[in-house]
Amino acid sequence: MKPITLLQTAIWPALAELEALGIKSADVQAGQRAARFLLAIALQESGLRYRRQVVAGGAENGPASSFWQFEKGGGCKGVLAHRSTAQPMVAICAGYNVAPDAQSLWEAMRYQDIVAACAARLLIYTLPGLLPDNASQGWAQYVDAWRPGKPHPETWAENWKLASETVGVA
Repeated sequence: MKPITLLQTAIWPALAELEALGIKSADVQAGQRAARFLLAIALQESGLRYRRQVVAGGAENGPASSFWQFEKGGGCKGVLAHRSTAQPMVAICAGYNVAPDAQSLWEAMRYQDIVAACAARLLIYTLPGLLPDNASQGWAQYVDAWRPGKPHPETWAENWKLASETVGVA
């Protein structure tokens, strides 16, 4: 998938859905920072090529789902249980006919990109502090929220740059 396609068909709609539920960006710039961060993470996690984690041998049957690579017992369970994200995540699930449990969310996220983008934004929402303004801050927050088993810091700067260009922020 092209970055602009994910931005237009999933990320912007997800941010609008969450804003309607009270998860608001303070201003236009905050919305752009959220969109850039979501896109950079999706680029980092899946390259916008895989909706299911690729394991050794190249098979798409790993434990993570969606362009943001959520695991059932990790991110899916987390956004459904965290005190600041449970209510909006359950509401998003209801709006997309997804049962509000980790297994159902994990399965839905593979093909419902708006639901997946909502979950990713809500996971970011659990972090203290403001959305990142630069690649270095973005990397630190990404690692804090996603806790990647095999982080690839060497690809982050390029993914951040592409996300920044796609969203149109410096």
